[in-house]
Amino acid sequence: MTVDTPHGPARVHLHQVKRPRAGLVLGHGAGGGVKADLVAATDAALAADVAVALVEQPYLVAGRRSQPPARQLDAAWIAVVAHLREGALGDLPLIVGGRSAGARVACRTVADTGASAVLCLAFPVHPPGRPEKSRLDELDAVTVPTLVVQGNKDPFGMPPDDGPARTVVRVNGNHSLRSATAVERAVTNWLATALR
Repeated sequence: MTVDTPHGPARVHLHQVKRPRAGLVLGHGAGGGVKADLVAATDAALAADVAVALVEQPYLVAGRRSQPPARQLDAAWIAVVAHLREGALGDLPLIVGGRSAGARVACRTVADTGASAVLCLAFPVHPPGRPEKSRLDELDAVTVPTLVVQGNKDPFGMPPDDGPARTVVRVNGNHSLRSATAVERAVTNWLATALR
């Protein structure tokens, strides 16, 4: 489905289940598109009776490669989540998240979306080789239960385990999280707790 936002139309790929226990809204990374780790997270959520909405940001829908400033990404994301709350996901408990840049957007907007949990795949703690440019404050600001699935060789860094309500699962790999099985297992295990 197409959703109008303040910065152009976004695209949502909705995966429904018969009796949803919650809704999961996931955003892509800066490279765009639905990657293997979003598919693995989607599979885990659907198996746990969680409806899933995969969101493509307006810049990607428009065919642009470089992402806009954070405030535009955040505004578009908030508009999409609000639209889903008014329709397909109704009043279900909501989990937001995404891969890399999409995880940052979900963390920055968690209060605006009213999400009860956050799922981060390959959270970019800092640019490669630039630990002084930390983005950890975005992750640390999240106070709801949070899962971070991170490659143990991720050049974007490894978040510490000590954030509020944060679980960090290290999997073999780098920023691409190519092990769909490990991602799916981590999400499955976390959802079993998060949905209680």
